[in-house]
Amino acid sequence: MGTTFVTENVENLSPEEMLGAVLDAHPTHPACLTCSFQAEDMIVLDIVRQRIPAIPVLFLETGYHFAETYEYRDRMAKEWSLNLVNVLPQKTVDQHESEFGMLYRINPTACCQLRKVEPLFEALDPYQLWFTGLRREQSPTRKNLKKVEEHHLPSGKTLLKVSLLADWTWGQVWEYTAKHRIRYLPQYDQGYLSIGCEPCTAIPDDPKNPRSGRWGGKKLECGIHTFSGNAQ
Repeated sequence: MGTTFVTENVENLSPEEMLGAVLDAHPTHPACLTCSFQAEDMIVLDIVRQRIPAIPVLFLETGYHFAETYEYRDRMAKEWSLNLVNVLPQKTVDQHESEFGMLYRINPTACCQLRKVEPLFEALDPYQLWFTGLRREQSPTRKNLKKVEEHHLPSGKTLLKVSLLADWTWGQVWEYTAKHRIRYLPQYDQGYLSIGCEPCTAIPDDPKNPRSGRWGGKKLECGIHTFSGNAQ
């Protein structure tokens, strides 16, 4: 069963059914999951670890996350016995700021490229299946997201990017979270709707556009999901 078959037949499947279809179609493909520990990622992780308990969980350790995010990450890694992989940029925060200053203020796109995009694409290279918590509803830039997409990395490697919750609503996210009693980042209770690096994350003015609170409203994506080449 090839990539096209999977892509065309998973749209109406539940996340659990979709996971089974993808894994059955590609039983030997090494898999990973990128996780910012936001609510969607925790649901995908909860589902995927039922089939792949030791799946590598890639966390982009930019050095700029909220203290609450680090505390939650460590707590859940311990409680769920996660195979946590902290993906580090080439430079420490001190080295980065010594060379570039507060790059997240001056040029946030360049900051994301150095501390998120490039480290992740290098970390993804050993894998052939990439699970994400992306949803179409999250942003106008994600409205055409397919549940399974074939992506080219800068290295030339091609892998399948799988978004089990692509068609889910925000309400469904919280229904699952409550039903399965999954702990969640405390920032949600403070009014945050999309949570990334602390200097570039704010409570959005428009609750219908959760990512409007990111990067001071200047952009909606860090580049991870726009800089890789969609092969379809």
